[in-house]
Amino acid sequence: MVRYLRTLVICFGLLGVGLHSSDAHAEGEAAPTFSLRDINGKQVDLANFKDKVVLINFWATWCQPCQIEMVHLEQMYKELGPKGFVVLSISIDENRSKSMVKPLVKSKGFTFPVLLDTDTAVVAQYNPSKVLPYSAVLDRSHKIRFVHQGYNPGDEVALKAEIESLLAAPQ
Repeated sequence: MVRYLRTLVICFGLLGVGLHSSDAHAEGEAAPTFSLRDINGKQVDLANFKDKVVLINFWATWCQPCQIEMVHLEQMYKELGPKGFVVLSISIDENRSKSMVKPLVKSKGFTFPVLLDTDTAVVAQYNPSKVLPYSAVLDRSHKIRFVHQGYNPGDEVALKAEIESLLAAPQ
């Protein structure tokens, strides 16, 4: 029951909140850098994706809206990846539930990089309130252009349009 209530509070807490400037960092501000291990143990650094438009998506295995949104992020990743778009999906599952991340990713067929933030140090820099799902979109110079909290069906349309505008912008 506690797990269910936590899911409702975090995942549905800000339904209807859309694209807006970040609470933790001002729009246009440089994104905090980070380095995390992916689900295969490989170290991944944000700096490895210079000159790419990056969507950093925070989620957890117990968050159903997160999983629904990730299906749309996978579609965007496949379609826009060749144009210079990357999704860095960051699970904030704690040590006791992180073992569920890799099987879930494989079962859903997600191909974007999935990173583990078990101590929630990275999510705290971007999203101190830890509302899920939460995405920050960075331009090619890794400045935060907008964030998105929560998930409602159709949010992915506006998100994709914003990403496409960043991809089309001169470098």
